Amino acid sequence: MDLKEARGYVNYLLTLSIRREECFGALAFTFIKEHDIEGLGLLPEEQFNLLMAVIQAFAPEPKRYTQKLELLQRAKELLDRTQYSNPDLARQLDYDIRKTKAELEIYNEAMRPAGQPIDKQLLIVQTDVPDYFLDVAQKRAGAYYQKKYHLTKEAKAGQHFTGGARKFEPNNEDVHREFPGACGPFMNSRANAFHLMLPFDLKITRKAEEPLEAGVRVYYSKTGYSFPLAYDRDKLLSYNDGEVLPIDLDDPNLLFVSASRVKEPEFKYQFGDPSPENPLEFSYPRAVLERTVSLGAFLQVVCNFKIWFDASKVSVLVQGAPDLHEYGLQGGSGLMTRTHASDKIPAYVESSKEPWQEGLSFNFVNMHLQLSPGTDSAFIPFNTPIFTVHPVLNRQCFQLMNAEEATRNWEEQKSRKK
Repeated sequence: MDLKEARGYVNYLLTLSIRREECFGALAFTFIKEHDIEGLGLLPEEQFNLLMAVIQAFAPEPKRYTQKLELLQRAKELLDRTQYSNPDLARQLDYDIRKTKAELEIYNEAMRPAGQPIDKQLLIVQTDVPDYFLDVAQKRAGAYYQKKYHLTKEAKAGQHFTGGARKFEPNNEDVHREFPGACGPFMNSRANAFHLMLPFDLKITRKAEEPLEAGVRVYYSKTGYSFPLAYDRDKLLSYNDGEVLPIDLDDPNLLFVSASRVKEPEFKYQFGDPSPENPLEFSYPRAVLERTVSLGAFLQVVCNFKIWFDASKVSVLVQGAPDLHEYGLQGGSGLMTRTHASDKIPAYVESSKEPWQEGLSFNFVNMHLQLSPGTDSAFIPFNTPIFTVHPVLNRQCFQLMNAEEATRNWEEQKSRKK
């Protein structure tokens, strides 16, 4: 961008500001961040006018004030080089800088956790592939969601401005800022959660169509009943004893589950000696398929992911990943409490008890999947989040209360203190 183009664009931006157009703040802030407005040759007055216009457009929310403070300081440094320089304006800018700093400090202090810190709860995992689930998979999940919900520079800038009265402009991308990636709770449930996924592709279908190369399992699966099957020469057999069963291949209750070879390059798995019939890239997918079972209408994918936790303080919520529906699947959900009471009941105590297991309960986190209604085929690429694990407070550790009741309680306590 040369000086003539820059000056023309600044004049356009200032026109948008005068008209109080919704898109001004996002466009102007992006221009300032992406260009060296001093190096472009703009006059100090032009730079100052643009900075002040953007400062006035910021939403009146302290969480936006970090950016506002930066522009205020730039405007203060620039003032002496402009024809607007005078003690009153310099004093006003000083006041605005101090006020913004103070409000930002109040906001940052308010955002710090209040109350007494509690002991960090330790959740201990036992699994066949700890390096993948605890490290590689979490990095891949973060990258997956950051890429999927990445905001453009304009969209990020747009979050800082409210603009004037809005017009109906659905096709004007300059005013688009209502994206999923801009919603804190939405992104926290994805980017800041613990996700379970697989290092290979998984395919679930109602028909025997082109299974993936690592292997296939077949189930008769409907609400209330399921049965493992084998498939041989267009016939369906009992998986248990090989009996030929009178089931048509078009039966809507059939479920075909197949897996690909391992596609995650950092995946490590070694159980037994590899062979030409079962090379390393096939051994783990086949092990998972072998453990997979059907529970009524749900497919239970078993990864041997065992989690230990202090059930007196924390429960573990497991549920389908937030975006699982996009792949044609629904995920079951469940809350793990003191399910196995492993620290109390002798039947559940392991023969080789470790010292850290004292006082802890355990359970297995399995992925329970079901085809979405009206869907006959689902495909989940490798390293796609499938299930999410959320540690939550035990039910006995919190209470839900009506706000009016909370106000009455507070007033009663206040009157007693007097």
